[in-house]
Amino acid sequence: MHAPVKPTAATPPRSPFGPALALRLAWRDLRGGLRGFGVFIACLALGVMAIAAVGSASRGLTEGLHREGRRILGGDVAFSLIHREATAVERSFLEGRGALSTIATMRGMANAGDKGAALVELKAVDSTYPSIGEVVSEPAGPLSDLLSQSNGSFGAIADPVLLGRLDLKIGDTISVGSARVQLRASLVSEPDKIASGVGFGPRVLVSQDALRATGLLQPGSLVRWTYRVSLPPTASDDTALERLIADAGHQQPDAGWEIRSRANAAPSFQRNLERFTQFLTLVGLTALLVGGVGVANAVRRFVEAKKLDFATLKAIGATGGHVVAIHLTEVMIVAALGIAIGLLLGAAAPFALGYALRDLLPLPFEPTLAPGELVIAALYGLLTALVFAILPLGRAHDVPVSALFRDQIEPDLRRPRLVYLGVFLAALIGLVGVAVAFAYDRRIALIYIAVAAGIFLLLRLVAWTLMALARRSPRPRNPALRMALANAHRPGALTPSLVLSLGLGVALLSALAFIDVSLTRQLTQSLPDKAPSFFFLDIPNGQSARFDSFIAETRPGATLERVPMMRGRITSLNGVRAEQIKASEQAAWVLDGDRGITYAETMPEGSIITAGEWWPPGYRGEPLVSFDAPIAAGLGLKVGDSVTVNVLGRNITARIANLRTIEWRSLGINFVMVFSPNTFAGAPHTNLATVTSGTDATASADAQLLRRLAVEFPSVTAVRVKDALEAVNTIVSQLATAIRGASGLAIASSLLVLAGALAAGQHARLYDAMILKTLGATRRFILSSYALEYAGIGFVSALFGVVTGALAGWGVVTQVMKIEFVSDPTGAILAATAAIVVTVLFGLFGTLKILSKAPASHLRNL
Repeated sequence: MHAPVKPTAATPPRSPFGPALALRLAWRDLRGGLRGFGVFIACLALGVMAIAAVGSASRGLTEGLHREGRRILGGDVAFSLIHREATAVERSFLEGRGALSTIATMRGMANAGDKGAALVELKAVDSTYPSIGEVVSEPAGPLSDLLSQSNGSFGAIADPVLLGRLDLKIGDTISVGSARVQLRASLVSEPDKIASGVGFGPRVLVSQDALRATGLLQPGSLVRWTYRVSLPPTASDDTALERLIADAGHQQPDAGWEIRSRANAAPSFQRNLERFTQFLTLVGLTALLVGGVGVANAVRRFVEAKKLDFATLKAIGATGGHVVAIHLTEVMIVAALGIAIGLLLGAAAPFALGYALRDLLPLPFEPTLAPGELVIAALYGLLTALVFAILPLGRAHDVPVSALFRDQIEPDLRRPRLVYLGVFLAALIGLVGVAVAFAYDRRIALIYIAVAAGIFLLLRLVAWTLMALARRSPRPRNPALRMALANAHRPGALTPSLVLSLGLGVALLSALAFIDVSLTRQLTQSLPDKAPSFFFLDIPNGQSARFDSFIAETRPGATLERVPMMRGRITSLNGVRAEQIKASEQAAWVLDGDRGITYAETMPEGSIITAGEWWPPGYRGEPLVSFDAPIAAGLGLKVGDSVTVNVLGRNITARIANLRTIEWRSLGINFVMVFSPNTFAGAPHTNLATVTSGTDATASADAQLLRRLAVEFPSVTAVRVKDALEAVNTIVSQLATAIRGASGLAIASSLLVLAGALAAGQHARLYDAMILKTLGATRRFILSSYALEYAGIGFVSALFGVVTGALAGWGVVTQVMKIEFVSDPTGAILAATAAIVVTVLFGLFGTLKILSKAPASHLRNL
């Protein structure tokens, strides 16, 4: 027998190909630099940064709300009642559970005599306020001294907005209802501002004795009493918190409390934060998907530049799978670099935001590193890179060495193997799964994904159609135009990349433009023409006739509409408690807190019955209710179902007699729930009225009406609709600015992709330009042909973008915002024009660089 031959240095053992070898070869290849990957890295970094920053900032706000829940709420648990104070039994129950503090909030009119009158948000506090945190005023002083009664006047701390609105200063005296109130300090901050919500008027802080002296506390007045319980330190854990809430429901089932705990101190704000976070995350995902086109372009350029390497590897025995594995590893390493940059910037963004806005944010925002959100952002980036990189790389698997060398002239159009298509589909499903799994509203996420997929497919169809038309169109006599048409459909044409990047960018800009103009028109033009001039709240039922005469005297010819109004909270539907109802996102708000309700003999104007029938005149049967049809659908209600509402501490159950649609945009008086008159027979209530004066009423006439109203009806609150619209307009404008800023990330990605696509095409254009110059073509001819090509592709892409953006804007405006769509294309046309100009300029800039080079140095390489 022969001894086994030991391997020598000349005959090394064969090592199987594996991930370690692929990684080593990829890393060695990357030592040559990252040239050509600039746009690739920038696109991924931009999208990942947006998602990471939004997620981290949202986490900082959410944790701040949870951490500061007791301070925001003013205790561990808050129990709110509408119209009435807690009974002795209810108050005794709360006092037995911990330290109790009370506040009351309602609207009122501040009368400054000749200086005018203004709507204010009154907040009446007891001697224990604030039990947590502190009130900051200017000048500073003990709260008891600033709010105490002296010389016949009660003290008050007022929002500086009120001082400016009525030209007041500290020390001046105003009237609120029947009470005289001296402004002793301006309000800088209050610890529970978020929990109190946003009001239409400036805040005025007074004592509860002052509130009682105003005479505003009438039966049925819209006052909210909030009782805050601070649990003892020995019983302040979550178990004790849940036990208190459960006991309140069992021991006081008919109290009609709205209960909040420190865990959900500001539920409305939390929901809005989650919605806005999802929107911004989708914007970031849009930037990432647009950037994915840049990734695909960069990978195609990478594959083209690596032809000789592919050929060499295959010539020495490497399989197609080896070639793809090595270079896919290389691409994913570069992707990891871009993702890492995006994660660093996204993690740092909340800290920069917190520092820049530390004096402006009224929120408990403390920046923090959010590992979970950063992992999600990284996952988005990795899956996006894989989705857009695998197919261009997969093409190289089965292409023979000879085809690789001539691919620039005759590209191989065979499809990638099924394994690469499978990897592509798996990565795509993973990307969709991540987007849906981590969405606040999965329905919106699915709609977004479907729309994004549809736009991508449509843009590919537009590109193919444009290339087919260019290929089949008759050849014009003009040489520059003929060359432009040929370039549009030639092998390796820029048409698909340019159409995709430009179409997405213009579609986004156009959608924003249509949404913006529709919102602006709705707020500034259409509403004031048909909306009431004033809303009047808390009109005492016994003074309603005198109020009607007052309006007829001060506003002759004006239209007055007045209805009874109460506040009630839905406690159960068909016997199921409201907390257990699985409502749709569009209807859930009806179950959150109290709602305005009324009763009526006839159906209110602006309503159309869609199911059931209205009750007959003089109806005296079981309590009936008319319900808003879309809200009923969101709550799973139908005609014949029962609704239980707590009003003035009593649970009243009514059967749904009919469903109706409501025209809310008219701003007329209407309610989600309208009851039959016998439901509230004898119940104390106030009245709500609207006055429509037409367009001839001046601001001075409105001011005079408010001054007289404050004197003759001190308990009545007036809301000037123009002021309310201006407040809403301010909020909408701020949101629109934030949306534009966030969408700028997606637009920046489009510009990067555009620049990358043009840069990728310059390699092929280099030899074209050199040959044309050698054959005698002038610089003007070459530039004009390329300019025509870029302008033609840009025009078609921009036209598609405008049409698509208009459709998307129409969907958002009419289906989400429920307002009238304004088809003003000015902004969209400006966006499209800018896109065409940018395309031509970017393209010609690269061409000029090519034309500045000598032909000889390049032609010898052909």
